Amino acid sequence: MGRREFITLLATAAACWTVSARAQQSAMPVVGFLSGGSPAAWAAYVAAFRKGLNDTGFTEGHNVTIDFRWADGHYDRLADLAAGLINRKVAVLFAAGGSEPVKTAKAATSATPIVFASALDPVRAGIVVSINRPEGNVTGVSMLGSALEAKRLGLLTEIVPGAGSIGVLINPNYEGANLELHELQEAAHAIKRQIDIVRAGTDTEIDAAFMTLAQHGAVALVVAEDPFLGTRSEHLVQLAARFKLPTIYYNRTFVKAGGLASYGTDFADVFRQAGVYVGKILKGARPADLPVLQPTKFEFVINLKTAKLLGLTVPFGLLNAADEVVE
Repeated sequence: MGRREFITLLATAAACWTVSARAQQSAMPVVGFLSGGSPAAWAAYVAAFRKGLNDTGFTEGHNVTIDFRWADGHYDRLADLAAGLINRKVAVLFAAGGSEPVKTAKAATSATPIVFASALDPVRAGIVVSINRPEGNVTGVSMLGSALEAKRLGLLTEIVPGAGSIGVLINPNYEGANLELHELQEAAHAIKRQIDIVRAGTDTEIDAAFMTLAQHGAVALVVAEDPFLGTRSEHLVQLAARFKLPTIYYNRTFVKAGGLASYGTDFADVFRQAGVYVGKILKGARPADLPVLQPTKFEFVINLKTAKLLGLTVPFGLLNAADEVVE
């Protein structure tokens, strides 16, 4: 074979490889990732979601593509974001960050499989017909977040005993706000502790809420579970430090940012489970045949350094019960 023929053969092979690679890339399934949160706050959860996909044989960039759409706590953006994913004809749509993303996705399509991760009761919220037989095109993981508010209040009263009132910060725009409030009021009545409810759905309202609590003499604070408040973790932690307000949150992200304590579902494990479900659907499973999962892992995290700065002595029993103590 002559030199010219050899070069021609190499060029032809390279062209064929390029066409083949492009064809494989275009045929690669796309997973839509619709979130009510923000990329920075959700980095660990995205990593866990990818791990779930990997566990079922899917690796981003190799045999699956993930298209991320973030609402940054602004629920009014969700409809357009969901429509964009549906128009792209994603193979599966993952919706997380409250019930609004999955409800918006469900309203946008009855054909595209949807996997959710939500803190609300999915049956009560109208997301699925039942836990064991979700029916339709939707299944996912229920995080039980709103049902844990009473536990958070109880832990905080052990850290900050006494008769002073405890503030409760709730986003009134969150669908589960009334349920959260009901859980907290019942828990406060049971332990005979007064709570002071403040509401915030914007940055300005968050600042005003802390001023109100300071004026009312609150001695501690529970930040209720909510995707919008989750996107403001650093700001909330800074305000709690400024007002010297011992605060318990629903997620370890706040504690890593300097917050006092958190108790809640292991979010990373929930997102890993959701990634596994997405992988199973990509392999041919139907959402109706996959029962809604419920979390089995909960975590209690305490920041001992923050406790010392606040002049608090955390009971040994709580330190011993904590899943992690930040020092």
